Amino acid sequence: MNKTVEITYKTKHTKVGDIPKDWSLDKLRKNAIVLFSNVDKHIKENEIPVSLCNYQDVYYHDYITSSIPFSAGSVKESEFYKFQLHKGDVIITKDSEDRKDIAVPAYVIEEIPNLICGYHLAILRPNEAHLDGVFLSFLLQSHNINHYFQKLANGVTRFGLTTESIKNALIPIPPLPEQEKIAEILSNLDLAISTTNSLIEEIKLRNKGLAQNLLKGKKRLKGFEGEWNEVAIKDIANRITRKNEELDDTVVTISAQRGLVRQEDFFTKRVASKTLSNYYLIYKGEFAYNKSYSNGYPMGAFKRLDGFEKAVVTTLYICFSLKKIVSSDFMKHFFEAGFMVRPLMKIAQEGGRAHGLLNIGIQDFFGLKLTIPTFKEQQAITSVLSEADKELDLYKKQLNILKKQKKGLMQKLLTGKIRVNIK
Repeated sequence: MNKTVEITYKTKHTKVGDIPKDWSLDKLRKNAIVLFSNVDKHIKENEIPVSLCNYQDVYYHDYITSSIPFSAGSVKESEFYKFQLHKGDVIITKDSEDRKDIAVPAYVIEEIPNLICGYHLAILRPNEAHLDGVFLSFLLQSHNINHYFQKLANGVTRFGLTTESIKNALIPIPPLPEQEKIAEILSNLDLAISTTNSLIEEIKLRNKGLAQNLLKGKKRLKGFEGEWNEVAIKDIANRITRKNEELDDTVVTISAQRGLVRQEDFFTKRVASKTLSNYYLIYKGEFAYNKSYSNGYPMGAFKRLDGFEKAVVTTLYICFSLKKIVSSDFMKHFFEAGFMVRPLMKIAQEGGRAHGLLNIGIQDFFGLKLTIPTFKEQQAITSVLSEADKELDLYKKQLNILKKQKKGLMQKLLTGKIRVNIK
């Protein structure tokens, strides 16, 4: 196992921050070939058919592998040999509407036949005698170097790196054995992160299947039998229209993935009007339905207020509290499972998607039908699903810990604050 050692050492100040004196600071052009691709997405006759590694493939993947569904393309023979990707290449984004998306790297981890680098990307092909490709990829992810490349980008509304700016970019270069050890340590963390991510996706899939079976009565828990009851939302819920007379300042919005969150956290700014008295005030445990459709929520999302004692929401939301004849936790699972999609599709007026909002009337909404079990069976189902969610939450926490470990180690290893033992 590789060991890291935190020691006191002599440093030198550089344009990319303080680095150890035994590290060199050199131009990228002296250590790697830099190529700008001009291959577009058009498929032309009489050209060589290829797979294209495009901007999105690089932006959303740390590693380029054959499992990525590359798009089809075509290139001239000269382009094929010039822009064909090989194992060990590092690809970076060279253009973006946001500086933060400049020089995002991905490492080509395997030889993939006929894979060509697409437009808006640059190939960095390291000289293996001086620069390790995996190390370079991690280096480009580090705060100091990524910020340095962002500053090199030119533009006002769209930013871009020139060939010369990349070639002349300065990078800190440890001795090759140290590069390889750093790359190995961080790669092992990436493997742990990837494995944990895969486990999370497997558990999500399992939990989804479990929820679908239990919440629809396809699978019954031991000790429960008999027919479920069909009810309307108005039978189990009361509409909330209380105005924010106390002028509470906690403005929340529905995030499909995160639930009811502060507007500042969702939009990075407050988008509500300055006068909040006309907003609805809801309390912890009460629900809001957003008629705006989003990815994974084609008919809008139901969310319960869990993170705040009280909050205010736009009057575009349909808000309601549940009566004591139903389990709030059961209904939260029920709504999240997507069982309201078909009923909502039936009442959404044709052509009623104005500004992203579904045209759903209040009376129609509260008249929606759903089939639910007895209160006791609701509680039993909720108990099983909550236990399943606890396991998922455990792995999510583990994933966050691993990501923080990687971030912390990158900052120290890639600046030489911690040195690796290469003996």
